[in-house]
Amino acid sequence: MQHTLADLKATLDQARMGREMYRLMETLYPICRSLTGNGVRETLAILQRHIPLDVHEIPTGTPVFDWTIPREWNIRDAYIKNANGERVVDFQQCNLHVVQYSVPIHTRMQLADLKPHLHTLPEHPGRIPYRTSYYHENWGFCLSEAQLQSLPDERYEVRIDATLQDGHLTYGEYVLPGESPDEILMSCHICHPSLCNDNLSGIALTTCLAQALTPLSRRYTYRFVFVPATIGPIAWLCLNEPRLSSIKHGLVVSNVGDPGPLTYKKSRRGDAEIDRAVMH
Repeated sequence: MQHTLADLKATLDQARMGREMYRLMETLYPICRSLTGNGVRETLAILQRHIPLDVHEIPTGTPVFDWTIPREWNIRDAYIKNANGERVVDFQQCNLHVVQYSVPIHTRMQLADLKPHLHTLPEHPGRIPYRTSYYHENWGFCLSEAQLQSLPDERYEVRIDATLQDGHLTYGEYVLPGESPDEILMSCHICHPSLCNDNLSGIALTTCLAQALTPLSRRYTYRFVFVPATIGPIAWLCLNEPRLSSIKHGLVVSNVGDPGPLTYKKSRRGDAEIDRAVMH
């Protein structure tokens, strides 16, 4: 068993760990995650193969401070078909094609009526944007600007086979006890679909870090929380108020897969111990 951080550094195989993180990201990439739903559950079940996560579910309607746990969203299929019955926009090819939390719809309409529900990035004509409608009931599709410009003016069949109903918000948690009850909290968001940097990179790195710390003798207790963005941390904080005084330091792991240098957002004061540790 390794006992110290120095022991870990001495035996760390960065190339192997990098390959393991890439493999985990490849496994998670196809899953359509959202704020709630089976995609989150499937993701956490895969992470349980790597670390012994405890999975928690909070029912729809539960008040968490001045927020409320939303209804659960799940999607099976979605498409836009042209007059020939061909899928010109297909959720099965890319799960970014559907605006997250779109309400179910199955209808036919002219292109002019469809366009207000289509989202593109004109400044990047080859890219598909990522859009959500978590707290306002709506529906929509995302596609490249090039795709949009190629659509002829005709009648289209539009279908989003989804459910938005009472259910649960799901999150995962893994605690590594230390010599002290004082905690270091590590959090990452798990609600984005097929996006590598934002935030499969954070999920993979946090999982790998938890694995690396498991065999060590630890001064602090480490708590790893895998939650949907915003509402997830709010819910966790609300349900864990009695233990908040034990949290001495914390980091949010996000967007760590790009080639740029490390970006760190300091604490409010800017001179906390965690600020000094990161800068060191």
